[in-house]
Amino acid sequence: MIRHIVLFTAKDKLHIDQIIEGLSVLTTIPHARRLEVARNRKTDQLGNHVDVVVYGEFDNEAELAAYKAHDLYQESIRRVRPLRELRFAADYNVSTDAGLCSTAAKS
Repeated sequence: MIRHIVLFTAKDKLHIDQIIEGLSVLTTIPHARRLEVARNRKTDQLGNHVDVVVYGEFDNEAELAAYKAHDLYQESIRRVRPLRELRFAADYNVSTDAGLCSTAAKS
């Protein structure tokens, strides 16, 4: 399984709801096993710069590629890009790339 995590900052905090709305289009793309769009709660003691989080789970690289190739993905970019300042993305394969696991998570 591939996990896809994208973090966004808004150019103007007044546009966060519009960013969430534009990213919510992604939830209708059929290739994700799970896709969430959420406002950052900003409760971290060291940094709260990120405004919006996209979290996705995909069965494999092909599903992730199909998701990114979908017309609605391009529509989301068209809506969000003018409103966002920064975008950071990370993808990893749970079975091969995630080597550490908390013992608390196992219980």
